[in-house]
Amino acid sequence: MAFPLSSHPTQLDHCASLVEILRYRAEQQPNQIAYIGLENGESEYGRLTYYQLDIQARAIAAHLQSLGASGARVLLTFPLSDGLAFTSAFFGCLYAGAVAVTAWPPLNESLLLELQYKAVDAQIQFALTTQPLMERLSEPFVVTPPLDQIHWIEVDQLGGKNANSWQMPKLEDKTLAYLQYTSGSTGLPKGAMISHGNVLNNLAMIQAACQYTASDIGICWLPLYHDLGLVCAVTQPIYVGRPVVMMSPVDFILKPLRWLQAISRYRGTISGGPNFAFELCLRKITPEQRKGLDLSSWAIAANGAEPVLPDTLDRFASAFAPAGFRKAAFCPAYGMAETTVMITTTPRNCSPVVKSIQRSALEKNKIVAAPTENISENVSEARKVVSCGKTGENHQIAIVDPDTLKQCAEDEVGEVWVSGPSVAQGYFNREEQTEQTFQAHTAAGEGPFLRTGDMGFLQGDELFITGRLKDVIILWGNNHYPHFIETTVEKSHPTLRPAGVAVFGVAVDEEERLVVVQEIESRYLRSLDVESVVGAIRQSLAMHHMLEAHAIALVRPGSTPKTPTGKVQRTTCKSKYLTGELNIIYEWKNARSAEGILLDPTLMSIEL
Repeated sequence: MAFPLSSHPTQLDHCASLVEILRYRAEQQPNQIAYIGLENGESEYGRLTYYQLDIQARAIAAHLQSLGASGARVLLTFPLSDGLAFTSAFFGCLYAGAVAVTAWPPLNESLLLELQYKAVDAQIQFALTTQPLMERLSEPFVVTPPLDQIHWIEVDQLGGKNANSWQMPKLEDKTLAYLQYTSGSTGLPKGAMISHGNVLNNLAMIQAACQYTASDIGICWLPLYHDLGLVCAVTQPIYVGRPVVMMSPVDFILKPLRWLQAISRYRGTISGGPNFAFELCLRKITPEQRKGLDLSSWAIAANGAEPVLPDTLDRFASAFAPAGFRKAAFCPAYGMAETTVMITTTPRNCSPVVKSIQRSALEKNKIVAAPTENISENVSEARKVVSCGKTGENHQIAIVDPDTLKQCAEDEVGEVWVSGPSVAQGYFNREEQTEQTFQAHTAAGEGPFLRTGDMGFLQGDELFITGRLKDVIILWGNNHYPHFIETTVEKSHPTLRPAGVAVFGVAVDEEERLVVVQEIESRYLRSLDVESVVGAIRQSLAMHHMLEAHAIALVRPGSTPKTPTGKVQRTTCKSKYLTGELNIIYEWKNARSAEGILLDPTLMSIEL
C-alpha cells in the first residue's frame, strides 16, 4: 500500500505547535491518509485524512471554547477500539488551547477508581467521550463523584458544523499541551506537565533516530492513554507526515497474530511494544501461522517501556526469520512520561548492542565484562544487558551516585539523570515532588536534571538500564535487580505464568530477605505439584543468582498487581503480601535463620 511522500519536518520549522503542523498538512496535503482504524484488529472501520482530522478538531475545539474550556484540563476517555475518535478529541483539545488528560475507559472497578483519581488530581471540569461509551457507562458517570460534576461532551454528536467558529489559540513553547500520568508502578500516578515545546523536541529526536522514508507506515496496538501509544500512534504521524494503522490493545492481547498480520497486510515498517509483546507472539503464534506472515518490510521493531531481555530478542528473531524478520530491526529504547516519551533509542539500521557483565561486580554497582571463554561454565556469573541506544540531540544523560550525588565513572552503576528540552515542566499541582525530581543538581553543582529513579550505566554513548532504584533488593550487602531474578523464576518450571511474577525484599530480624510471588497457569491448578515447583524456583535462584528465598508464594492467575499497561507493581504486591491480601495457593517459607545468600549446599549440586 503506497502513500505519497509528505513534507519533511525541517520544512515546518516555522510551526510552534502540533496545531500549526496539522493545519499546514490539512492545507497542503488535505487528501492524504493520516490514520486507519481497525475493528477487531483486522477489518477497517474508518480512515482519517489530514483535512478530515482538521475539521473534526476545529469543531471540537470550537465547542470547548464556547464553554470557556481554553486553558482548562479536559479529560479524554474513549473506547479502546475507537482510536480515530480519540485522535480527533486529542487534537480538539490542543486546538482549543486546553490541556488534554487521557484516561482508560472505566471498564472495571479499578479503572473507574483511576478515572476518579485523575478527575480529582487534575481538577477536571470538562470531559470528552463518545455516545456509545456514555450510554454504556451512564450510571458511574452520573452518580459517581466527582464524575457527576463534570460537563461530559459526546464528540461523535458534534459534527463539523461549528468548525468555522474556531479561534486559533496563542500557543507558546511552554504552553501546556497535556498531562501524561506516570504508570503508578512505584507509587501514586502523577501528571507530568508536557508543553508544546516538549512535544516538538521529543518528536524531532524520534524523527532523527527513525530516519523516516517515503514508504514508512506505522502499525500500533499500544493504548493511546499511555505515553508510548500517544506519541507513536497520535502525535508522531502528524509530525513526520506518515500514516499509522491503529488497533485496540485488547485485540492484540486476545490474538497477537493480528499485530503481525497487520504489519504483513499494510507493509508496516515501524511498530513495536514492550518486551512482553514479543514474548506473547512467541507463545501464542504457532509455526503454521508464521508461514502466512511477511515481515520483510518491518524496519524498526521498537522495544521499550520495560526491561529489554536479550533472550527475547534472540528467540523472536530466530522464530520469525523465515517470515522475513531481521534481528537488526530491533530498536531498544528508553523513556518515560517525565521526558514526553523518549530519552534514548537505537538508530535505524543499527543492531542492538548487548554486553555480558559479571554478576558479582554488578551486585557492587560495578561493571566488569564477563569472560568470553568457558561461558557455559560461568553462566550464573554472567548477566547480559541490552543497550537502550543513544541520547537524542540537545539532551544530556548523567550517571550519578544517588547517595553522594557525584557523577559515576564509566564502569560504575548509578541513577540515570536527564536534562534537555523534552523534559516535562514538572508534576501538576505537586511543587515539592517537582523540586525533588526535576530540579536535581550534582555535588559539583551541575544541573538541573530530572532524576529518573532508574539505575544504569553509560559506556561510550550507549545507555544500559539495570533496574529501578526503589526496587533494588540489598541482600547481604549486594544489590540485586528484580527483573533479572523475575526472568529466572518464570522460566524455572512449565507451570509458571510468564509476566506473572514479582520479587521484593522484606525485613526479617532487621535484615532484608527475598520474597517471590509467582502466578500459576490456570490449566495446571488442579494437578499442581507445589513441592516440585518450589524446588525448581529455589534451584534456579541458587544456580543463577547464588540466592535463597525467605518465602515463595504461589498465587492464582491475575493475582500480581499490575498497572493498566501491564507493568508489575512490586510495592503494591509487597503490601498485599504483608497484609495477607494476595490469593495464595501455597506458600513455602525458609526455616533457616539466615536466608538471602545461598546456604543450602544441596541446591548447588544441580547441573545447569
